[in-house]
Amino acid sequence: MEPKRVILLPGSVLPAEPAYSGLIQALGPDVNAVATDLELYAGDAPPPGWTLDTEIDGILREADARRWNSFHLLGYSGGGAVALAFVAQHPDSVQSLALLEPAWAGSWDWSPEHTRLWEEYDELDLLPPDQFMSAFMRLGVKPDVVLPPPPAGDPPPWMGTRPAGIRAFMQTFKDYALDRDKLASFPRPVFLALGGLSNPVDYGEVAERLSKVFRDFRLEVFEDRHHFDPPHRIEPVRLAHMLRAHWDRAEKRAQ
Repeated sequence: MEPKRVILLPGSVLPAEPAYSGLIQALGPDVNAVATDLELYAGDAPPPGWTLDTEIDGILREADARRWNSFHLLGYSGGGAVALAFVAQHPDSVQSLALLEPAWAGSWDWSPEHTRLWEEYDELDLLPPDQFMSAFMRLGVKPDVVLPPPPAGDPPPWMGTRPAGIRAFMQTFKDYALDRDKLASFPRPVFLALGGLSNPVDYGEVAERLSKVFRDFRLEVFEDRHHFDPPHRIEPVRLAHMLRAHWDRAEKRAQ
């Protein structure tokens, strides 16, 4: 049997390899899982004119290089937003979609609370760089969640590019036209993993809205996880079992 073909998209903080190494190992040798870094971080600063479409082009190049006409697509956080945009534009290439707390899912049907939260995200631009990341992380979790302190020692070199990258994501989310109707016409299975300790006004509302868009949608809640200790890093074996079942079902339906 041919290995399953999967493209994994990371979020706006960790690079692909440390983000997904545990999950790839847990998936096993019969899953050809490719964790690809975001185009956003190809240089020392976001590419001029970068949008989600820039990332879509990167996925297409990755698939073309491997001669993959179709594949399963998985995205976490900012990568989840990219995955949604890709499905809207290239649905026939995607055998199934898996979303791990997508950072954004279009501009329709926002609640007043969700709108106010994004106003708070906008205010992060006023903070100095040494305060930006901690404030960004605090908005993504429930108020009583205790976030770990930064690791001891100097941060890795790639961390210096992350505030600008996060800001680029938040900017493109303001005016990117994610087509709800095209998402609604996607016929294949969609899986979404949600952390029980993540901010429900943010990621919980995104999950709820997407459940009303996709015709074949499954939500799995990881009660003890939040956006910054996600299941693909903390519970990779459990998530791998769910993903393999998701992909098996998608492939059986396509037969």
